[in-house]
Amino acid sequence: QVQVVESGGGSVQAGGSLTISCAVSGYTYCRHDLSWYRQAPEKEREFVSRIDLRGTTMYADGVKDRFITSRDNAKNTMYLQMSSLKPEDTAMYFCKIRFDGGQQCPRGDYWGQGTQVTVSS
Repeated sequence: QVQVVESGGGSVQAGGSLTISCAVSGYTYCRHDLSWYRQAPEKEREFVSRIDLRGTTMYADGVKDRFITSRDNAKNTMYLQMSSLKPEDTAMYFCKIRFDGGQQCPRGDYWGQGTQVTVSS
């Protein structure tokens, strides 16, 4: 059973910082990568960042100079350190784990329920 749980969201003023977390359980010994997405009200869900098992990262253009994604494989947890936050960063932030499949491993995407980040001006 795969579980994905985000935490750490909250309210912050523009220019501030916040770190959110994503804890994953189930089949974490299988090959996978972890991603952050976000969805603002009345907008489509958009990609924020991704990190693979080796720690290689990828970022959306709008966040790459302000956000840092990291992971602690021993804790099966991914983090998103957000700085210089802007009101347009306000959204529900979702974590996704993608499995590549393989022997006795799942294939596909599993999502968490999200954690709300609100940035006030």
